[in-house]
Amino acid sequence: MKTISISAQDMEKRVARYADLNPLPLAESLDMSQEAKDVIYSRTILSVIGLGEDAETPVSKGAPIQGAGGMTMAFAVCPPGNGPSLHSHLQTYETFTVVKGRFEITWNDDGNERIELGLLDTIAVPPGVCRAFRNISDEEGILQVVITGGVHDMGDIDFPESIGDRLEEFGGDVLQQFKDRGFTFTASKDAAA
Repeated sequence: MKTISISAQDMEKRVARYADLNPLPLAESLDMSQEAKDVIYSRTILSVIGLGEDAETPVSKGAPIQGAGGMTMAFAVCPPGNGPSLHSHLQTYETFTVVKGRFEITWNDDGNERIELGLLDTIAVPPGVCRAFRNISDEEGILQVVITGGVHDMGDIDFPESIGDRLEEFGGDVLQQFKDRGFTFTASKDAAA
């Protein structure tokens, strides 16, 4: 097999230093309470690896490393009790590894199944399964999130109708703001294909 050589300068472009990562501005422009934003997003998402420079996805735009064989990687930094609600990825696998703290992972349309993960524990959730995660420790938690298989954009994410109902309780146009970003609220094992 023929190999290639890469300079230290070029390899440095494939390094992401945690201290230099910037939070993705996913929720900054939303005109709503932090509590409403927390229904959908982790409090802070630090993008590490994007699909490639041509990919038009939020994670890809903010990643210092571009292109790693069709995967994205980010760190979800969550204060105690924080983490996104139940959602499904339609085409992609989502793999979580605990880097700091303890997390509860729930799954299925109503979140009726659950498991607790500690330091360096990992779970890989296949496409089509509703899942949520929440920091259950008393300190800030960090979860490594790796997404593989398909395009990793907002069109790949669908929430159960119950999450849309929860967002409507905040009043105003909170639900519509998320719909305007491409989120849907139709995830259900009983939904028409």
